[in-house]
Amino acid sequence: MRKHKSMFWIGTPALLFAGFLITSSPVRAAEAADSEQINKMLSDAKTMAFQLKEDAETMESFTRMDTSWQSHAIAINQIKDRVNALAKQVTKMKAAEGTAAPWQKTAIDRMTPYIDELTGYTMAVIEHVNHEVKHTPAEYKDYLEANADYASDLSAMISEFVDYGRAKQRTETLGSKLEVSVK
Repeated sequence: MRKHKSMFWIGTPALLFAGFLITSSPVRAAEAADSEQINKMLSDAKTMAFQLKEDAETMESFTRMDTSWQSHAIAINQIKDRVNALAKQVTKMKAAEGTAAPWQKTAIDRMTPYIDELTGYTMAVIEHVNHEVKHTPAEYKDYLEANADYASDLSAMISEFVDYGRAKQRTETLGSKLEVSVK
């Protein structure tokens, strides 16, 4: 009797695993292919986010230098323009999301919170520079640091998604060339 129970416990996971393999193949085949349009927009967003990161880091460095308020105003307006351009890019990607692969949809969804945070901190800096709201020097410095941090994190994340897409495409191309399944 004990032999039969142990065979049952050994056989059950094997059957479950086999069932998983059988059912997962059609599911993977049904996954949406990568959208070239989304890949292009992600690549453009990568460039935009890198430029934003550079500008935000430069502006954050103003806290360690003696720079004029005009320099602050010029820099924050440039940052605002870059954040707005990225927000428009995300809106375009969301409009095309129906053609996106699951990983591309994840990339789009993950960009939105960064854009929202960058918008908030950028507006706080603009209010300070325009003397609409008086923030303490420490608060102002925190806003600049937060902008630089969010811009850096966003840039890195988008870059990693673009790299993932390229690696995935290379793997699929090689798999096809070698006539092996990469799914």
